[in-house]
Amino acid sequence: MTQAQFGTVSAAQAEEVARMGDTTFPRLLAKHASERPQAPALREKDLGIWQAISWSALKADVEALACALDADGFKRGMNFALIGENRPRLYTAMIAVQTLGGIPVPMYQDAVAAEMVFVFQNAEIAFGLVEDQEQVDKLLEISPQCPLLQHIYFDDPRGLRNYSDARLASYDQLLARGRDLIKGKPGFFEQKLAEGSPDDTAAMFYTSGTTGNPKGVIHGNRNLIAMSAVASQMEHLQPSEEILAYLPMAWIGQNIFSYSQWLVNGFTVNCPESSDTVLSDMREIGPTYYFAPPRVLEGLLTQVTIRMEDAAPIKRRMFHYFMDVAKRVGGRILDGDGSVGMGDRIKYFLGRLLVYGPLRNTLGMSKIRVAYTAGEAIGPDLFVFYRSLGINLKQLYGSTETAVFVCIQPNGQVKADTVGPAVKGVEIKVSDSGEILIRSPGLLREYYKNPVATAEVKDPQGWYHTGDAGYFDQDGHLKIIDRAKDVGKMAGGAMFAPKYIENKLKFFPYIKEAVAFGDGRDQVMAFINIDFEACGNFAERRNLPYAGYVDLAGRAEIYALIKDCVEKVNADLAADPMMADSQIHRFLILHKELDADDGELTRTRKVRRGAIGDKYKALVDALYGGKQRQFIETAVKFEDGRSGSVSAELAIEDARTFSSAAARQAA
Repeated sequence: MTQAQFGTVSAAQAEEVARMGDTTFPRLLAKHASERPQAPALREKDLGIWQAISWSALKADVEALACALDADGFKRGMNFALIGENRPRLYTAMIAVQTLGGIPVPMYQDAVAAEMVFVFQNAEIAFGLVEDQEQVDKLLEISPQCPLLQHIYFDDPRGLRNYSDARLASYDQLLARGRDLIKGKPGFFEQKLAEGSPDDTAAMFYTSGTTGNPKGVIHGNRNLIAMSAVASQMEHLQPSEEILAYLPMAWIGQNIFSYSQWLVNGFTVNCPESSDTVLSDMREIGPTYYFAPPRVLEGLLTQVTIRMEDAAPIKRRMFHYFMDVAKRVGGRILDGDGSVGMGDRIKYFLGRLLVYGPLRNTLGMSKIRVAYTAGEAIGPDLFVFYRSLGINLKQLYGSTETAVFVCIQPNGQVKADTVGPAVKGVEIKVSDSGEILIRSPGLLREYYKNPVATAEVKDPQGWYHTGDAGYFDQDGHLKIIDRAKDVGKMAGGAMFAPKYIENKLKFFPYIKEAVAFGDGRDQVMAFINIDFEACGNFAERRNLPYAGYVDLAGRAEIYALIKDCVEKVNADLAADPMMADSQIHRFLILHKELDADDGELTRTRKVRRGAIGDKYKALVDALYGGKQRQFIETAVKFEDGRSGSVSAELAIEDARTFSSAAARQAA
């Protein structure tokens, strides 16, 4: 029994989508090298200069690497670790591994050594390529627990001159050896291409998971390539596209956009110089195809807000005036709505000259033709802000297990509160319990060595149980409410959707993260993480001294600032009959930023709500117990690996709530 089902797929359509994936990633590389040998495949900014790698040069490096790895004993079916920032050499190694029938396993570069142990043991990894000394040190640290690890290759040799471990070799040494070996093996690459199959395993991605050990999601060439081709066809992607690869390679979203779709379409992937230079590199490249999770878009908006607060009064007034115009008509103009009047069009045109155009240029978004956001729900206000600037930002829905592309908003049918209809080849239904089920050519084959977990999410009829709660609107567009396990009920029976509330809070530039509590309770309470940069700027403009995060977070002026944000969210919630009972009654500002190293966030920065509730139970109890202050001491891990603690006495603030009528007046 289901509430609704959309996207029923005919046998002919299923066959067409499967045919789109009837190749392998190494064969796609060979195709581009043959058809467009001198076109740029990759660019990397090194010492301030963009260096291009052509398709023919990339193919030659892949051949040499594959030959050297084969000589070192790497064989079909073996797993290969890749750890580091986006670097052309990691992409090259990924194709070389697939050429040999191996399985790349990208891992989060910011994970601490202890977090890597499970993956290396579970995947029985003997070979790996890492970016630099930091990652080499991690692998050497865990090697006693991972005795199979015998080959560690590194890209950047700085700091490694005096390392004498026999398992270590540089990428340059591996490549040079491969170039010598390939001379004596004519036809080696072509033979390996012929041995490969579209149904070979192409990659394994370990889910970050909000509880327990990560699970290895196995994807084949066919399903990754087919779904990438479906989305590329829908958006008319061309070889001329430029994209910036700046997100973790371990996240399947990054792999789909700057690896799978890259090889499907043959466009150019640009790797920034470092994580600190992404915004300036983006302005230089001017990507035409862009992807950003909500947290990145929130960060960019925070920077814009800070700059406007520092601007002259006349510039601030002009900005706010034209942004009001943009929010009213910008999205409609972008969608080609002919009902927008001439007066508003003239105002929007002036706004584009004076505000929107310069702002898009500052953000590096002047040339964007299509942009996506996904990974978690985006606040409607944040989404509308970018579209109002004329940026064709669209929401999509998917996950690691579905090869990302499940729903995409078509041009002209973009809504702030939905993720669009199912893409070609995908079926979706919503169960009576409200859970979203998916059947797609892009579904995972299985969780690695975990048949029990596979059976829990993939039923005999081929339906993948997402764990997400949602429903279809009248146009067949899917609306995501929250994770099904996170959607609860207030004590009075009203729905409690914590992520929905948290996203509304995070629209404000002064709030970096939020955690809402209310399931089974009579009221909603919240933890707030301030944005240190935005709140620091606020304090400095008012000559308010502070000695660090803890000091700033505890200031009465910051509490007043955050209280205003919370009450604006309450007014918005009160105007929605479904969410009126979810207004926030009390909140506190945490004394530390939530951190993945402390087990409070996943590596993709998703809140581990249960872990946070347990860890800070004293604070939750204080919120619901009516206390005005509560002392807390928390163990933390510092960036240099040391452990310590942070303590503070936190103030607890009451927030104003609204009736429906009062909410309309407040709005």
